Order: sequence, then C-alpha cells, then structure tokens
Amino acid sequence: MAKESQWLPEESFENFSNYRRALFATPERLKNRFLARANVEEELLIKRRSGSAMKRSLTWWDLMWMGVGAVIGAGIFVITGLEAHSTAGPAIIISYSLAGIAAMLTVFCYTEFAVEIPVAGGSFAYLQVELGDFIAFIGAANIVLEYLIGGAAVARGWTSYFATLIDKSPTQLRIVTSLQTGYNQLDPIAVVVLFLSAAVAIWSTKATSIINYIASVANMFIITFIIIAGLAHAKAENYTPFTPFGVRGIFSASSILFFAYLGFDAVSTLAEETRNPGRDIPIGLLGSMTICTVAYVLMALTLCLMVPTPEIDTNAPFSVAFKTVGWTWAQYLVSLGALKGITTVLLVGTVGQARYLTHIARSHLIPPWFGIVNKRTQTPINATLTMVTASAIVAFFTELDILGSLLSLSSLFIFFLVAVGILVRRYFIPGVTTRKHGGLFFFFLFIIIASSVGVAMYWGLSPNGTILYAVFSPIWFLGTLGLAVFVPQVRTPKIWGVPLVPWVPSLSIALNIFLLGTLDKLSFERFGIWTAAILVYYFLFGLHASYDTAINQKKELAAYKIQDAEQGQNVKTIELAEQDEINRIPASEPVEQLG
Repeated sequence: MAKESQWLPEESFENFSNYRRALFATPERLKNRFLARANVEEELLIKRRSGSAMKRSLTWWDLMWMGVGAVIGAGIFVITGLEAHSTAGPAIIISYSLAGIAAMLTVFCYTEFAVEIPVAGGSFAYLQVELGDFIAFIGAANIVLEYLIGGAAVARGWTSYFATLIDKSPTQLRIVTSLQTGYNQLDPIAVVVLFLSAAVAIWSTKATSIINYIASVANMFIITFIIIAGLAHAKAENYTPFTPFGVRGIFSASSILFFAYLGFDAVSTLAEETRNPGRDIPIGLLGSMTICTVAYVLMALTLCLMVPTPEIDTNAPFSVAFKTVGWTWAQYLVSLGALKGITTVLLVGTVGQARYLTHIARSHLIPPWFGIVNKRTQTPINATLTMVTASAIVAFFTELDILGSLLSLSSLFIFFLVAVGILVRRYFIPGVTTRKHGGLFFFFLFIIIASSVGVAMYWGLSPNGTILYAVFSPIWFLGTLGLAVFVPQVRTPKIWGVPLVPWVPSLSIALNIFLLGTLDKLSFERFGIWTAAILVYYFLFGLHASYDTAINQKKELAAYKIQDAEQGQNVKTIELAEQDEINRIPASEPVEQLG
C-alpha cells in the first residue's frame, strides 16, 4: 500500500471543493450504499489492501482453545454464585444449559459465515455481504466499542484478582486521586497488562495461541480440581428446593449467564489465519462451546451441592465455599484460576478486536492505515496498537461498575443481525430470487422478528403475565414454518452450513431479541448515544470513503479482466484458489483473475 494513500485517499477528500460536493450528494450516496451488498469475491479481494497477507498457522486445536480462552474468564468464578443465590437457586444448571443452547445457535450461524467467507472481518464482513454497507458499519462500530470497553474492564479485573492473590484488597494496587468518583482510582497495572497482551498479539498469532493454550489448559485443571474436590463435599439436601424462584427465575438467570459465553465471535475473525477453514472452524468453534457449557454446568452443580444457595457468597462464592468445608487454602487456587482466565480472555480479545478493525479499514470506512499488515510479523500492528491504546486510556481511569453498564447490548444486537444474515444468505439473492418468493421471504422474516419482539416486550412489561406467550410463540412458529414450506432456498453452502435452516437461525433471532429485552434502560441509552455518534462520522466521512472505494473497486475489477483477456487467462483469484486447495474441493465455476 502506497504511503500517501494511507489516510483518506479517496477522491472526495482530495480538496475542500470535492468534499463539499460529496456532502451535498449525501442523500444520493446513502441511497446507493444503504443496501449495497458486497460479494465473497470482493471480500477476498480487499484482503490485498493490507499490503501483506496474514500467516495461515492455526489449526482446529488452536481455534478450540482460543475459543475456550476467550469465553472462560473470571465471570464463572463470580456470576455463578450471584445468580444461584439471588435468581435461580440450584436450578442454575438449567439456566446455564439454556444460555449454552442460545450461544450454540449463534455459533452455528457464525461458523457457516466463517467457512464461506474466511476473512478477518468477522461479523462486519458477513453483514456487508448479506445486509449491506450501512447496517454492517452500524454493527461493526458497536462491536469495536464492546471490545474496547471489554478490554478495559478485563484489564482492571486482572489487577483486582492479582491483588487478592498476593493477600491485598482488590483496590489496594490502584492509585487514589482527587478526580471525580468513578474515575479517581488510577490503574497503571491494567495499562501494562494491556500492552503486554498487545506485544504478544503483534509478535505472532501462533504464539498467542500457544500461550492461550497453556493458560487455558492450566485453568481447566483448576476447574477440574474445584469440581472434584467440591463434589467430595456435596450434600444432596442442598438441592432442595430446586426452583426457589420459579420458572421466571430460571429464565432471568439464563439471560445474565448468557454473557458468560461471550467471546467466541473473536475466534471467527481468525478464519483468514486458519490452515483449513472448512474443517478447522466448525470443529474449533463448536468444540470450544461444548467444553465451556459442560464446565459451566458442572461448576454450578458443584457449588450448589457444597453450600445451600441462600448461604452462597455473592462476591467470592467458590473461595467461601471451600472455607466453609475447611479448605481455606483453596481460595488462592480459585484466584489463580480466575487470573489465568482473565489473561486468556485478554489475549484472545486483543487478537480479535484488531482483526475487526483491520477489515473495516480494508473497506475504507475508516482510514486504510488501520488495515496494514506488517510484512515481518504478518499481523495487523496498527490496528492492534490503536485498539489497545484506547482500551488502556479507559482502563487507567474508569471503574468496573461504570464499564459494566456499557457492555452487552452490542453483542446481542450483532448476534441478531448475523442470524438474520444467514436467512438472507440462504433465501434471497437479488436477480435470482423471484419477486413472489422475495415478497414471501420478507413477510415471514417480519413475522419472525415481530413475534420475537412481542415476547421480549411482554416479558419486560408483564412480570406475572402468561397469556400473550401463547399468542406470540405460535405466530413465531408459523412464520418459521411458512419460510420453510413456501420459500425455496437459493444457496447451499459448499463446505459446512447451519443445520435445520430456517429453524436454527430463526430460534437464534428469537432468543437474542428476548435477551435484549431483559437489559436495562441505561444499556439502550448508551446504545442510542453511541449509534448517533457513529452516524455523524458515517455521514461526514465513512459514507463518502465507501462510495468512492466502491467505484474504484469496480474499475479495479474491470482493469484486471481486461488484463486477463489480453494475456489469454481465465483463472481463479489467488485467494479463491488458495481456499479451494486448502479445502480440497473443486471450483464450482471459473472466476476471472483479480490480479
């Protein structure tokens, strides 16, 4: 990538006159880009804008343990006790199972996209292909914010657990100042930990995978010890009553525990660095979620058998549980397990967030400088340092409770969009889907989404109501059944696809909307403020950069085709040929060379 083209290289920004014309053309350009869908060929082409390719070094084993490392963090050691004590009781094992099923449905959708579109952009790339440029940008901007704030929260949590491991209070290692409350406890250790994670991620993705694997395996040994030692002190009477808070308590806890599964989406951003995407991604993603779900359910089972749920400590449930049975020394093992979990979440998150930013930059929605891949390390150094620096600034000043109130909604919103994207990918291709079937598809999709929203709203507005569940649930079922019966699928995955379409993505849509409905008002206010801010950026810069890039990309493709015709060539794109070789499948049809 030429040095002079790294910052706002598009024609709209060459001079003030061009920029003024671009601003006046905003409505026309927005109409052009609002539902402009990229294709897989274009997504693979823009990988070259990073200058160098990322190194294909990861196997299914790496991806599986990256998934475990990204998901199992400190939350399991804290949130389990809180929800068992106050919301679900011993029935928390059902809550964890339901949350795991909801997460697995989303993983199925991510897996098909990651196999079919093996690029670093994760959900941004998937949404750009299926739902268009505008929706993809809104979704991606929220995921980037979630990663930024999540990294800050995890880093401050690392400091707290490290303090408890060396027999200090969680806040004792922070510097207290006279700044406003909530921002007055400075955390230099969190900053150091973030930049150390960045150094490892920049050095090598494979090295990150190895360190994550070692830490994750050690963490699993600690979890296994907790389960075995805890069950040795189990008392069956502690499981009575099993559902002290009723069915609503089970579902309420499930909506909170779902967030213990977040992090797997970072693994999908590693598709570009996977040796055999068609085999490794499904095994890695689904295998990691299975391991996490089993570990969560067994830990919850152990805790509730060790201690009566009303007596579970909500701050350090496992440490106090072992103290109760006379094993005080085990609290240090629990702290060590939590610390290792936080470290792996931080490592995988650092890798994943940089890949998101890299692919957004490749689309020129932000300056392409952020998308450069270093030739020596074959990692996106600029994107990694940018995200980590932003997280470090937030982590240095901001308390965990403030950060926590800003999380979660973005992930569920993205998961909802990805599930919609799967249905669009299978059932609707412009120019291929007939007008009749297209109309039926969007009608049934509207029924699915509207009935899901109805259930979520009724849950929030009528805590004791039941009647409308019997109305909205059959409507959702009939909408999904109508899609399955009356609308033919127009695309079949070549390698691996979501099973039982449309039922799996439709259920994923319903569960993600339901979980969105359980969030508090502050979460939606934050979502609205951030979305408004990124829309201002999009209308002033991102839209025009994307518009110019799309035009230039078409010219670029045309130039390649002319060059191929002159040379008498008709071969596949390098990237597509690479993918076919990796997956050992024949090409369905020849594609013109892109360079």
